Amino acid sequence: MQILKPFLPIATLALSTALCSAAQLSSDAKAAIPRDVQQIIVVDYRAMQNSSAAMELKDRVLPPELKRLETALKTSGLKVDQDADVLTFAAFRDGNGPGNRIVGIAQGQFHTREIMANFVKTKTKPVTLRNNSIYPMGQNGMSVAFLNQTTMVFGDREAVKVALDARDGLAPNFLSNGDMTNEMLAVEQRAVWSLLDQKGTQTMMRSVLGDAAQLADYDTVRNRMKSSRYTMDFQNGVKFDMAVVMGDTMTAATCATLLKGVTLMKKTQGNPLEKTALDQTTIDSNSGTLTVSYSSSDSQFASLLTSPLFQSVVR
Repeated sequence: MQILKPFLPIATLALSTALCSAAQLSSDAKAAIPRDVQQIIVVDYRAMQNSSAAMELKDRVLPPELKRLETALKTSGLKVDQDADVLTFAAFRDGNGPGNRIVGIAQGQFHTREIMANFVKTKTKPVTLRNNSIYPMGQNGMSVAFLNQTTMVFGDREAVKVALDARDGLAPNFLSNGDMTNEMLAVEQRAVWSLLDQKGTQTMMRSVLGDAAQLADYDTVRNRMKSSRYTMDFQNGVKFDMAVVMGDTMTAATCATLLKGVTLMKKTQGNPLEKTALDQTTIDSNSGTLTVSYSSSDSQFASLLTSPLFQSVVR
C-alpha cells in the first residue's frame, strides 16, 4: 500500500505545514521504525495550524489510514496532540500479515506522569510486552506506548508491537537501513519531508506517469528506480521539491522525458489555471536523479485545490 499518490507538488504531501524549522527524528523515533519501511512522512506538527493552505491540502488529500491515526491522536483524551512537536507516519512491510502496517510516532514533551495517573484513575489496563506497557488509546481501537517522556508510538496494537520489537532490538530497525538513512540526510533539515523505498518509488512513479507507464521506455527505467524523497513548505507561498534516484544518468534523463510528455498532455486538457500550474512545474535530471520542483502563491494554490486536474491527481 502506498500512503501517498503524488504527481503535482500540490498533491504530494498528505500532511503539510508552514515552517522554517527542521522536523528531525530522534534516535528513539528512528529505532522504533522497522527496517522494511516503504514510506516515511515527517512533519512539524505543532506549527501545522499556521498555514491555511496546508490545512486545506490536508483536509482534501489525507488518506483514510493517516486520518484515522490523526483522529485517534486528537480524540484519545490523553491530550498528547497538544504537546506533540514532530509527528511521523511510517508504512512498513510486516511479514506476519498481508500488506503493510502504519505506525505513528509523536515527539514532544508529554505529561506522562499525569497520563499514567489518569490510566490508574480510569482503571485502564495495559498489555505488557517485555518492559513496555501498551495502553488502549481511548475508544477508537488504537493503542499507545510511551518510549520515554518525549517519544510515543501509536497505531493498531500489532503495529505498535512491531515498532517496539524494532526499538528493543528484537527485529531490524530503520537505523540498519543504510539506503533510507542516507536519503534522510538530504531532507531531515526541512520542516516537512518524506522518503520512499524502491518499491514505493516504483508504485508512485507508475501513478505519476499514468498511461505513459504502459510504454516500453517505462519498463526500461522502472527497475532502475532506487528511492525517492520530497519536501514541501508553505512559508512563502507553496514550494515543493522531489528527487527520484535512478541507476544512471541515462535512466534519469529518460524518465524526465516521459514525465515532461505527461505534463504536455495534461496542459492540452487543462483550464488556464491548471496550465499555469504546470508551467510552474520544472522537471529535470542531474547526475542520475530525476528532479521535480513547483512553486506558487497561496492564492493560486487555493484555487488549484478545486480544479479537475487536482481531483484527478489525488483520487
